[in-house]
Amino acid sequence: MLPNTGKLAGCTVFITGASRGIGKAIALKAAKDGANIVIAAKTTQSHPKLSGTIYTAAEEIEAAGGRALPCVVDVRDEQQINDAVEKAVEKFGAYTIAKYGMSMCVLGMAEEFRGEIAVNALWPRTAIHTAAMDMLGGSGVESQCRKVDIIADAAYSIFKKPKSFTGNFVIDENILKEEGIKNFDIYAVKPGQPLLPDFFLDEHPDVAVIKQMESPGAIPEFKEEKPQPQPQSKPHYGAVEETFRIVKDSLSDDVVKATQAIYQFELSGEDGGTWFLDLKNRGGTVGHGEPSDRADVVMSMSTDDFVKMFSGKLKPTVAFMSGKLKIKGNMALAIKLEKLMNQMNSRL
Repeated sequence: MLPNTGKLAGCTVFITGASRGIGKAIALKAAKDGANIVIAAKTTQSHPKLSGTIYTAAEEIEAAGGRALPCVVDVRDEQQINDAVEKAVEKFGAYTIAKYGMSMCVLGMAEEFRGEIAVNALWPRTAIHTAAMDMLGGSGVESQCRKVDIIADAAYSIFKKPKSFTGNFVIDENILKEEGIKNFDIYAVKPGQPLLPDFFLDEHPDVAVIKQMESPGAIPEFKEEKPQPQPQSKPHYGAVEETFRIVKDSLSDDVVKATQAIYQFELSGEDGGTWFLDLKNRGGTVGHGEPSDRADVVMSMSTDDFVKMFSGKLKPTVAFMSGKLKIKGNMALAIKLEKLMNQMNSRL
């Protein structure tokens, strides 16, 4: 773990989403230095599935050595943001550090405020275990995640830097390696277990697989309402079948060896029904209906969104986070399929 230095003593940190998860972890890390923390979040009453409120977070922050100001803030409400800032100035004099979920604004804001305020984005290399991850990944997903402490330590490292460190897109693991951290097992929920890559980082599969996928063939992850399967004997001549035809033409022993999973797709709409992609057996195969062996991952979405996703017009992560795509089964294998699919988008 990155040790506290006391450098943030007296600094005021404005943190959105600080009632739980990553936001609260950053707040507690800064509080150990004696920082002032503005807790800008929506939760004022406990939730049966989401522990923590702005008031319980304030108690923890003050117990850790900081000063806390809980503020009810929905970041979509400009007036609530302005009110929170005014309260922070009134209580602490000013705020010197802010954490927002707005990575896309980093470059513009860094340039606009250069020399006055440093603006940086921080992103995890792996999945981070939070309440949201439990809801998205299901039971057992925590064993493939790191703890929020790694984000807190990475944020703390950024906070220590001068204002000239601005306009950067920082990966948690990279900046902590620069701090001299070598043992990252301390951040794992279950040390030694394989970790899920973060949904939004563009990590590439093995070179052999990339070369194979440069010719048409690969896929992402899907699940929605289960429609009635159409008879396997019925011919299909729509975009879905054409997509699977391209996938089939690209299959090879290398792709199967690198993936080792069976995917089942439940597609609603025209040319929908149940489809499968076997990347575990006999050089790989695709087909209409259920696979002969049990699927490792079951995915559902509409046929329109399926085609958009394979052609690169809809990002799988966006589909998943927006509810257009639902996934059951092994999340690590689902993400592996998305990475392979990214290599074939330009061919569809």
